[in-house]
Amino acid sequence: MPYSIEVEAEPTYIPAQSDPVQNRYVFAYTITIRNTGDVAAQLMTRHWIITNANGEVQEVRGDGVVGDQPHLKPGEGYQYTSGSIMETPVGSMRGSYQMVADDGTEFDAEIPTFTLAVPGALN
Repeated sequence: MPYSIEVEAEPTYIPAQSDPVQNRYVFAYTITIRNTGDVAAQLMTRHWIITNANGEVQEVRGDGVVGDQPHLKPGEGYQYTSGSIMETPVGSMRGSYQMVADDGTEFDAEIPTFTLAVPGALN
């Protein structure tokens, strides 16, 4: 497959920055992006869909990730950590990265849905 980007997410709850009394739940997430295709590609923009436990949806679009637009050759990876603040102790994130391959082909790399949850909130 010439164009293939694999995305993994590892979320973490940040209790020190959260305030459940004020409905403020802070999460960090570490994203690992790997070029599993045959053609080098650059991450140009991102599109996130963030949903909280009340069903409220927030969409975020922007250039690159954490101020960078990584260029990944086949087999290369890139990792970054970012964060999200939610009004509920449980929510989810999903989205896509808009990529441009070195041959000019534009394609999307799917970010699979991952859950943001305060430890014990889902038990």
